[in-house]
Amino acid sequence: MFNSSQFTPKYFLLTGLPGLETLYLWFVFPFCTMYLVALVGNSLILTVIKKNTSLHQPMYLFLAMLAFAELGVSASTLPTVLGIFLFGANEICFEACLLQMFSIHSFSIMESGVLLAMSVDRFVAIYNPLRYTAILTLPRIAGSAAVLGLKSVTLMFPLPFLLKHLPFCGHNVLSHSYCLHSDLIQLPCGNTRPNSILGLCIVTSTFGLDSLLIVISYMLILYTVLGISSGEGRRKALGTCVSHMLFSYYVPMIGLSMVHRLGYHVSPLLHAMMANAYLFLPPVINPIVYSIKTKKIRRGISWILSEKKARV
Repeated sequence: MFNSSQFTPKYFLLTGLPGLETLYLWFVFPFCTMYLVALVGNSLILTVIKKNTSLHQPMYLFLAMLAFAELGVSASTLPTVLGIFLFGANEICFEACLLQMFSIHSFSIMESGVLLAMSVDRFVAIYNPLRYTAILTLPRIAGSAAVLGLKSVTLMFPLPFLLKHLPFCGHNVLSHSYCLHSDLIQLPCGNTRPNSILGLCIVTSTFGLDSLLIVISYMLILYTVLGISSGEGRRKALGTCVSHMLFSYYVPMIGLSMVHRLGYHVSPLLHAMMANAYLFLPPVINPIVYSIKTKKIRRGISWILSEKKARV
C-alpha cells in the first residue's frame, strides 16, 4: 500500500461480454470451436510445411511464420477466455496479467510484420519471377524472421515495467476477457501519459505503417498484373493475393486502439466485440482460407489426416 487511496493491485477482474452474463453458456461452444479451428488449423499448416521439403519456399515459409504468430495469440488468450465462459473464473493476478498483455501484443506485432513480408513476397514473385528465389533466399527469410521476433519483443518490453510502477486507486475491473495495454492504462491514477504515448506510437509504427505499406505493395501488384497480356496469367497472379484477409485484421486492431483512447462514451459491449474480432478472427479465418486457396497445403493436410486415420 502506498497510502490510503493508492496501491498496487494483487489481481484484476476480467469481463466477458458486458450485459450478457446470463448467456455465457451459449457462448462456450462458439468460443471452443474457434479455438479448436485456430489451434488445430495453424498447427496442421506448420506440420505440413515442416514435413514437406518441397514447401520450403519463401511463400510457404512466411505462411509458417504467420501460423506460428497466430498460435501464439490464440494460446495467450485461451486460459482466461475459457476460464470465464466455462467456469466463471474472472480473476487474474497482476503479474500474470502483464505477462498475458506482453504475449498478446508481441505475437500481434509479429503477425502484422509477417503479413507485410507476405505482401512483399507476392510483389517480388509477380514483378520479377525469374529472380524470385535469388532475391528471397533462405538466409534472408531466416534473417527477416529473427528481425520480426526481435522487433515485437523490443517494442513491447518497456510497457509492463512502466505499468508495474504506476499507482492504482481501487478500480481493478478490465473491459475484456484478457489483458490489453489499451485497457490497463485506463486504471492507474498516476501519470499514464508516457504509457499512452508509447502505446499509440507502437500501434501507428507497426499496425498503421504496416497496413500502409501493404496497401502500397498490393497497388504495385495490381499495376504489374494489369501489364500482363495473358488473361490466364492475370487470373493466376491475382489469385495468389486473394488469401490475404487484411482488413479482418487491421481494421479491428486500429479501431480498438482508437475506441479505448477516444471513445469514452462507447458501450462496453462494443469494446468487447471489437477486441474479440481483433484477436479471434485472423487465427480462425487464415487457416481456412489458405487451406482452401493453396493446393499444396490442402493436399498436405489431407495426407497427414489420412496417415493418422490409417494408424488408428
